[in-house]
Amino acid sequence: MLFLVLARKSYLRNLQYRSSHMIHNIASCLFGFIYIYIWVGIADDNSLGEYGVNGMISYVAFNQCSLWVTTFLTHGLGIGQSVRTGQIATDLTRPAHLFYQSMSKEWGQIAYQFTYKFVPIYLLYFIVFPLHVPGSWATVAWTAAALLAGAYISICVNYLIGAAALWTTESHWLYWVNIAFSQLLSGFLIPVDWLPGWLQSASGASFYPFLHYIPAKIYLGLERADALFAAYAWAAGLTLLCLAVTGLMRRNVEVQGG
Repeated sequence: MLFLVLARKSYLRNLQYRSSHMIHNIASCLFGFIYIYIWVGIADDNSLGEYGVNGMISYVAFNQCSLWVTTFLTHGLGIGQSVRTGQIATDLTRPAHLFYQSMSKEWGQIAYQFTYKFVPIYLLYFIVFPLHVPGSWATVAWTAAALLAGAYISICVNYLIGAAALWTTESHWLYWVNIAFSQLLSGFLIPVDWLPGWLQSASGASFYPFLHYIPAKIYLGLERADALFAAYAWAAGLTLLCLAVTGLMRRNVEVQGG
């Protein structure tokens, strides 16, 4: 019950900023238009493989929307800020586990971003472009499961980034390094199977394809649902790592400002 309350509070807090967040939506839409028309231009001389022109338009549009669910999360889940203010000492002594506290708050943020960013941006693209529509409700359900897995993996990674603030003076740079790797290895703009061989290998050995490439392929009907087994294996492994790191945090609290 506590975790549902935390998620709800996070969601409601964001509702106060709906108007200002429209700026993000406008910028995100504009970037999406640019990326889409780049691929439309490339299609003049290339068939774009199994995707085709409409497939690539749908691929880019879907990934531009899913950024707000699987990538653009709170920096380090706010743990870095807690370290700077000294709040982390209180957070770690609460009876509720820090990982579950932080995760619950972030799920509220993700729910807000799905409702007020993913959905409006997707609807705009749907009106403007001939987007692919999943052929069955099963595909919709598996796409949602893929997005949930990607969001959870991103939560775990951001938790670890935030936890690093206890051993470094600043962990914001890790957030942006993670974003950079995500843009390169997740298939956000270029499908993983079109990357150079060595980058395909690096991507395949990481969790990044489960943030964009796999959800988009499932959405387009080009990937089987069993691809999610690996996603949930990554989620389980990262959960164990987050729990282990929390144990280390309890034994080595370095408050830099409180």
